[in-house]
Amino acid sequence: RNCNAQTDPVLRSSSFETVSYRGDHRTSTMPPSQPIIPVTIITGFLGSGKTTLLNHILESKDHGMKFAIIENEFGEVAVDDQLISSKKTKEFVSDEVIEVMNGCLCCTVRGDLVETLNKLYKRLKKVKFDGLLIETTGMADPAPVVQTFFVDYHLRQKFSLDCVVTVVDAKHVLERLSDSHIPGREAGTINETVEQIAFANKVILNKTDLVADEAELSNIESEIRKINQDVNILRSEFGKVDPKQLLKNGAFDLAKVLDYEPEFLDELYETKHDSRIGSVAFNLKGDLNRDLFMNWIRRLLGGDPKKQDEQNSEEDPDAMKLFRYKGMFAVKGVPNKFLLQGVGMLYTGTFVNVEWAEDEVRENRMVFIGRNLDSALLQNGFRACLAKELRFPVGSKVEANIGVYEPGVIIQQWDEGNAYRIRLNRNKDEIWAPLDIDEYIRAA
Repeated sequence: RNCNAQTDPVLRSSSFETVSYRGDHRTSTMPPSQPIIPVTIITGFLGSGKTTLLNHILESKDHGMKFAIIENEFGEVAVDDQLISSKKTKEFVSDEVIEVMNGCLCCTVRGDLVETLNKLYKRLKKVKFDGLLIETTGMADPAPVVQTFFVDYHLRQKFSLDCVVTVVDAKHVLERLSDSHIPGREAGTINETVEQIAFANKVILNKTDLVADEAELSNIESEIRKINQDVNILRSEFGKVDPKQLLKNGAFDLAKVLDYEPEFLDELYETKHDSRIGSVAFNLKGDLNRDLFMNWIRRLLGGDPKKQDEQNSEEDPDAMKLFRYKGMFAVKGVPNKFLLQGVGMLYTGTFVNVEWAEDEVRENRMVFIGRNLDSALLQNGFRACLAKELRFPVGSKVEANIGVYEPGVIIQQWDEGNAYRIRLNRNKDEIWAPLDIDEYIRAA
């Protein structure tokens, strides 16, 4: 849909003048007496950088605004709430982070969104909040979410849709638009990336640092405008754009949607996703052996994580393929939380500047989203990466492999995520053995 086709404005979501809505045929003739809370919807395909953008908005002090947040995750285990709960953002979020889990707002949990909004409003009107941010899952079609704010009379008296922001991954967007990433797509299913761009008032062309050629970036922008010709495109790296360009600017224009699609408010949208796409999520208590885990991820992807070309014309449509995976983990021997995020073959794993609290349960949350996922393979593989009891106690005499086996003594277990810290006898140098296997360390 090209929802921003040129038209003379008839209705604006930010207007309180007399208007007639075709959803339930009620008419508003007076400005509402209760506060109207502006809503910004942040959408975009899996791994485009939505949560990174959200964090940037929350950490910025330039706009001076305070927000509540609704998080929608495509899986049974929440990860994104961990990503926006750092010390920097807590003062802005003020604990008003609500999760809508295990499905898309556009379909299976749409009713939950209405219920959540009504409950949230009672809390928001008691405290001064400048707006509501809704981050959808990467699989969401924004059309039903947008429609919710206009077909429900009571919601219209509480919230106004201010802007739809779509985050686009510059590295992968052309592949997503062409559907080449899903061979044999089922008939009647939507292309989520196309729908997300079509409904956008602002497109954040993110990860431009991964596209070195200016000509390619210009071509990407041209392809975006074929879908949404008037959309405002903002280039960014790591989701860094001026928040004032996205917030409380009245960018959403219902008239343009109705001009393109007159029946938009007359019946509820039904969204059909490819049934082969799903999620596997788990939450396991305990500590992770980081080296085992990272080796497993590399084997799971079946190639070089820095590989740039993911296209494969001979790809088996029945094979498992990972689109997006992310998790927050407790690494044995390290006080900080470990974050892994990946899109296709590209991923990063880093320790974040947030430590596990003394009274906090150390746990590992992981979500995989992709096609034809093997739940048993993923869960059993992950369980095998949990840290186990080590063979050698501190003080044990061992031999460490530094090209040749050198005698030494164990001086610490689980030092900075490594199984052992060893002091060599010959020169008193100290080295790490990352794994408790004979290839690294054996009994003297």
